[in-house]
Amino acid sequence: MLLVIDVGNTNIVLGVWRGPKLLHRYRLRTITGRTSDELGVLFLDLFRNSQLEGRPTGAIISCVVPDQLRALQQTCERFFSVTPLVVGPGIRTGLPILADNPREVGADRIVNAVAAFQRVRKACVVVDFGTATTFDCVSQKGEYLGGIIAPGFQISAEALTRRTSKLPRVEIARPRTVIGKNTIHSMQSGLFFGYVSLVDGLVRRILEELDSQGTPEVLATGGLATVIAAESATIDKVVDDLTLEGLRILFESNA
Repeated sequence: MLLVIDVGNTNIVLGVWRGPKLLHRYRLRTITGRTSDELGVLFLDLFRNSQLEGRPTGAIISCVVPDQLRALQQTCERFFSVTPLVVGPGIRTGLPILADNPREVGADRIVNAVAAFQRVRKACVVVDFGTATTFDCVSQKGEYLGGIIAPGFQISAEALTRRTSKLPRVEIARPRTVIGKNTIHSMQSGLFFGYVSLVDGLVRRILEELDSQGTPEVLATGGLATVIAAESATIDKVVDDLTLEGLRILFESNA
């Protein structure tokens, strides 16, 4: 079994693979300062509750929160007796990174790009709805071209309520109409339809610049991917476990 760990600014997502089959996925909050003992107990409890048979014999970590990385490495070593592979400089991706400074590109973005190209085998764009929303572009030759980083949906919603004195927190939902008849619906419209427009507007601009790459496929992943994709005119497909899939592919190609 293979344990894959994707550490984001808001959540840590775990996946357990047996060959090409994803057996289980788990989501934890990213909490600064957790020790390897705490993480190990959490992992074992999750595995026990889902009646997972056996222990991981390999592990790979993608981490954008540096102070979490060492604790997770120690967790894998102490609790599962495996030395995890870490996505970063030196790992073989099979994807030439054409950014000005490849070391600056987030590990999760590279993982997504690898998984997307492996799936479609053509030019593609990955929209990942995380703490930040990222747009990553891959050429038809399988080259990572670069991308866009935008404020995430939740960040935008929180900024609206924090920086205004009378606006309340609202549920993230698609309102019935664009024109709101009250404060709550007006906020929901601005957040939801405004964010859909942001996504579609940026994807259209990306596709214009990728005109020489044929017809790129646009894949979405992350927490709000299904919600936004249902209204989007540019997203072709939602792949919920794209990052976990990319981690498995990278582990296998570096084993």
